Amino acid sequence: MKVALIDYGAGNLRSVANALAAIGVVPQLAAAAPDLTDATHLVLPGVGAFGDCMAQLAGRDLLDPIRAWVLAGKPYLGICLGYQILFESSEESPGVAGLGLVKGRVRRFAAAPGLKIPHMGWNAAAPRRPAHGIWQGLGAAPYFYFVHSYFPVPDDAAIIAADTTYGSATFAAAIEMPNLLACQFHPEKSQDAGLRLIRNFLGV
Repeated sequence: MKVALIDYGAGNLRSVANALAAIGVVPQLAAAAPDLTDATHLVLPGVGAFGDCMAQLAGRDLLDPIRAWVLAGKPYLGICLGYQILFESSEESPGVAGLGLVKGRVRRFAAAPGLKIPHMGWNAAAPRRPAHGIWQGLGAAPYFYFVHSYFPVPDDAAIIAADTTYGSATFAAAIEMPNLLACQFHPEKSQDAGLRLIRNFLGV
């Protein structure tokens, strides 16, 4: 196994690398397409803005390699922005196209009295198939750590793997496609539950 951790000049690379190391996987930083050549798994973490992330990936000529990777059905783990940029667009960055690999749009939480935005802290994610391989051993409502003001809304509800409620909004905390897991929460900051999820995804 060789895990490539996408380095686009931002993001929480160190914490993701540390989480992988904690389960016995030492990732290789990938800042350009050749770094993906012999990788078996791709992890795209992210913090920051949708538009900035897309611009940084474009500047490193990584957009087409990432698209090709996902379309080929190779193992992909997207975290936070690594989840959001799979979609067509985001209210955070009007006019900026995402990867377009998943139909849908990223929306902002609606303001409401007493609702803090960003959504920050621990919250439950309810897996739709808790006995499924990636979610095995996590129970019916594992808690994960979230930091976000925007959340994806997939056109196809069938790909939603877990739901989370914040305020009056129930959103797709994670999606699954063949060999793909993408989540709005940060498994690398979610202690045992997060490490278990990563371990299940990698099969280690």
